[in-house]
Amino acid sequence: MSAPLASVAGQSPAAPSHPGTTPALEVRVLRLHPERDADLPLPRYASALAAGADLHAAVDAPLTLAPGARAKVPTGLCIALPAGFEAQVRPRSGLALHHGVTVLNAPGTIDADYRGEVAVLLVNLGEAPFVVRRGDRVAQMVIQAVARAEFALSAAAAFDTEATARAAGGFGSTGR
Repeated sequence: MSAPLASVAGQSPAAPSHPGTTPALEVRVLRLHPERDADLPLPRYASALAAGADLHAAVDAPLTLAPGARAKVPTGLCIALPAGFEAQVRPRSGLALHHGVTVLNAPGTIDADYRGEVAVLLVNLGEAPFVVRRGDRVAQMVIQAVARAEFALSAAAAFDTEATARAAGGFGSTGR
């Protein structure tokens, strides 16, 4: 991993990326194989107010996902998130709608201390084989601030004093 890091945000972290939006956060990106993957774009937003930046497949040859099959699709990129942030790898709605292809562990979480390759775990829930080609947009990545919690064991009596209307109701307990 000796290649230089590139900035996803093309502007100063203090400058808003679009009027009315929050300032752009700089996320450093490393191309694992710059000589091979220079043709692939860095993550980028498809529209001015998009929340997710597209991730592109860094496959060397077309990869066919049979119905029901799953595959780890490389992006050829590593990212360096600032402390207090995570990246969520999410499905692309067009792939899900038109092909039944989605991200299996959606959202996949990339922690701020992870420096390995960003990969996308795709699954074909559709009825026909789906081919992933080099450069295809296979997922989107959303950068989010995270809060850390301190977990404290509590006595049952303390829970009773903080009772809610829902209480221990689980899946479907609030209606259809």
